[in-house]
Amino acid sequence: MPKLASTEVPEVKLDSAAVAIEASMTREQRRGLFEKPGQVVYAIVELTSKSYTGHAEGEDKKPNVKLRVTGCEVARSDEDAKSLIEARAAMYRGRQIDGTFDEVGKGPIHPDDTLADLTASKPTEAELKAHKARVEARRRAEYQN
Repeated sequence: MPKLASTEVPEVKLDSAAVAIEASMTREQRRGLFEKPGQVVYAIVELTSKSYTGHAEGEDKKPNVKLRVTGCEVARSDEDAKSLIEARAAMYRGRQIDGTFDEVGKGPIHPDDTLADLTASKPTEAELKAHKARVEARRRAEYQN
């Protein structure tokens, strides 16, 4: 693992693999982003570091880390988007209080109960499994007929 001096802060770069983002968007969302420049969609993303440079002694490059979006869910309703906006605002308030705008900070900030409220109205893992089982049963029934 590379070690940086305490005064060094790596630049963050996002790699070009956007499969997770594209897969989580509806056809209408993708078309809207293309046809209406400046349109915004809200998403929860999972970022994974994939590579880094500028960490070796004597290396002349500034340190940077390349991230890839490895998980993504895009809000599909105004209600979902509003919840994500509220969660972002709560996290921003936490960074203001902690004074972590220019540093990594102390760890995750919990955005009140906004995300809990959002997930309360969404299907559970058990409901998803039951749905998949129903779809599979219908598919099998169609195949047998």
